[in-house]
Amino acid sequence: MTTHQHQPPGATQADLDAARLLLARLGLSAEDLLATPAHRPPVPTFAEYIPTVSAAVTDGTRRVYRSYWNRIEDHWGHRRLDEPTPSEIKQLVEHIKTHVIARRNARGGRSAGEHLIAALRCLYRHAENDGLITPANNPASKVAKPRRLPSTRRAVTDTRLAEINHIAATTGNDPALDTLILRLHTETACRRGGALNLRPQDLDPTQSLILLREKGETHRWQPVSPTLMTHLQHHAEQRGAPRTGQLLRYTNGQPITTRRYDHLWNRIGSHLPWVATQQISTHWLRHTTLTWVERNYGYAIARAYAGHTDNAGDAGTTTTYIRATIQEIATALTGLTGEPHPLA
Repeated sequence: MTTHQHQPPGATQADLDAARLLLARLGLSAEDLLATPAHRPPVPTFAEYIPTVSAAVTDGTRRVYRSYWNRIEDHWGHRRLDEPTPSEIKQLVEHIKTHVIARRNARGGRSAGEHLIAALRCLYRHAENDGLITPANNPASKVAKPRRLPSTRRAVTDTRLAEINHIAATTGNDPALDTLILRLHTETACRRGGALNLRPQDLDPTQSLILLREKGETHRWQPVSPTLMTHLQHHAEQRGAPRTGQLLRYTNGQPITTRRYDHLWNRIGSHLPWVATQQISTHWLRHTTLTWVERNYGYAIARAYAGHTDNAGDAGTTTTYIRATIQEIATALTGLTGEPHPLA
């Protein structure tokens, strides 16, 4: 006797195969359909959910993604999170790339596209954790980020660096502030965020150290020359920086922002055409210092000087065994500045 598998009336083998394929893609089984469905909260719109995620992330993440979340809300604010498809995300990326504001270091909107996808992935990752969507229904995870192009930044020669400092010291409405900014970045190779986050309470004049708080919520004590330490203390006192407030300030006592950096490099570029042509920025100073440290003191010390963490993933597990000490960093600083340091 031949047994036949029970088949619903009107259902063909092709229908059953299609149903099995759909269940497999959704990560479900037939038993899941028979079980009592778990309560799933209604899927919110982008306009409803973006404020929730914005309040849950760190200040640094919010600062990076805020403008991209605003653009997503402008385009899809009325839509639910589970509505856009991967193709629609790609279309939005291309739209953002072609309508991005042209900046000095623009590279065809690739960075804007990369950050938009990262901002969407952040939203959808929180939506997964909140049980609003399943991983299989996450459209942002199915869209690849634009391939990042090699950086055009490189070390600036000594003569060019002297030209930059000369223009900063002889032009503008606050040469004292601008030269302090340039020296701070040149000595420490810190990022803009580290300089803007610096507070008077982060200065240790006894050991000539400053506490840098940079991206990824990283903290590190960085040696500085006694001369720079004196200027930082004088700047904070002269401009009324509160102990727990931002150190770098205008003459009127207001804290500076990234706009000061933009104005500084625009002004330097107006006097030095090669600065404008090559799109020199503060990050080039970081390249300059770290290149010099690596050439003269080796990779391990340059890595520590840069504040790269052991889990950065850029050099493998070998970095566990070649960690540089703060004394070695201070020694490199002494070689860079030609000024003795208490820890060297």
